[in-house]
Amino acid sequence: MTAVSPPRRMILNAFTMNCVSHIQQGMWTRGDTRQTEFNSLEPWLELAQVAERGCLDTIFLADVIGLYDNYKGGADTSFREAMQVPVNDPMLLIPAMASVTKHLGFAFTSSVLQAHPFTFARQLSTLDHLTTGRVAWNVVTSYLPNAGNNLGFDGLPPHEERYSRAEEYLEVIYKLLEGSWADDAVVNDPERRVYVEPDRVREINHHGHYFDVAGPHLSAPSLQRTPVLFQAGMSERGRTFAAQHAECIFVVGSSRSGEAIAKDLHQRAHFYGRSATDIKLIGGVAPIVGGTETEALAKRAEYEENLSVEAGLAHISGNLGADLGDIDPDQPLETFQTERVQGFIKNLLDSAPPGTRTMGDLIKSNLAGAWLTGSVEQVADELERRFNSGLDGFNLTYTVTPGTFVDFVEGVVPILQERGVVQSEYVVGSLREKLFGHDRLPSNHPAAAFRS
Repeated sequence: MTAVSPPRRMILNAFTMNCVSHIQQGMWTRGDTRQTEFNSLEPWLELAQVAERGCLDTIFLADVIGLYDNYKGGADTSFREAMQVPVNDPMLLIPAMASVTKHLGFAFTSSVLQAHPFTFARQLSTLDHLTTGRVAWNVVTSYLPNAGNNLGFDGLPPHEERYSRAEEYLEVIYKLLEGSWADDAVVNDPERRVYVEPDRVREINHHGHYFDVAGPHLSAPSLQRTPVLFQAGMSERGRTFAAQHAECIFVVGSSRSGEAIAKDLHQRAHFYGRSATDIKLIGGVAPIVGGTETEALAKRAEYEENLSVEAGLAHISGNLGADLGDIDPDQPLETFQTERVQGFIKNLLDSAPPGTRTMGDLIKSNLAGAWLTGSVEQVADELERRFNSGLDGFNLTYTVTPGTFVDFVEGVVPILQERGVVQSEYVVGSLREKLFGHDRLPSNHPAAAFRS
């Protein structure tokens, strides 16, 4: 009997990172944020409880495994500004946050470069067991050269090779999580002194280009077996990879590009035998909420004063792979010229809001690009508009934490709930059950080919 997908609703994830400064660079210096307390458990437990109080779907934990180290020829700015360094392991937060929640999901980022798939498969199963099926894995291939140097690749492998490695990495994961143990392998029969029936567990004997894994998987099957799969690649190869494997795809683009991106990804998914209901498209937004629009705009203006142009340039340099260290933040826009990275600089200049005077102003505008500012009704209206334009949900980026999330949960969520756009209570079951109406990956997913 085919599982019936639940009615379409808006997905909401609290987007954060186990570090001091994630996206809105410079805000850690404020007194109303707990960013510098990231080494302690208590702020994370508080955040989990805030998110569950608002019926959010997950806490989505970003990660990097290298430094942004090309700005002005090194990583000094990243260290001074705490720009995604120091950064701790996101996985280790999940059991603690799960212990103070009952329904909230936890999506975490892990690169296919950083751990052997045999080891990582056991970590996935362990987390899925400990959370009773509330885990999602954000599959990434890494983009910082320092990550490749840290992991013995002598720099970052080429883009196409990283995705080829990712394909095989997932194949190994699927073989271990989906096919190594039968559903009835664990019998837990004290009278016969048999916990696992040996003939219901098998080796995988994978011999590939990048990995040789005999198996069997060391963990018994968890509720989801394979956690919910997130992916964020927007390159040509990245979109193809996502269309084949991902269930939730983090899309990056303008607030009005949702329809085109949705159409493209749905067409790709259909090509691989998947339906539009098999994938959820997640946009990004950083809400700044006020009781009135005037109050929200005043809050935004105050935040803009704390944004760090220097850290923003270091962040953009790492994302772009080009050193923007010679940009003068005080230079008027109309006199700005560069012979390097012309396409990016042109796009940046073209994006300048009216009234932007200097390059520093423009960098701050870029840092604040995801800000959605307004009264609770205005923010709710805009999210609903984007939802109706093709996006299935949003990663909510904080400006201050947990304040951004508290404001959103207390102000915007009740309006969206009243409109029937977001959930007012959780469905019982795994994260995949909550999102898609079933615990396991469906039969049209590539993982199903490896089931026994």
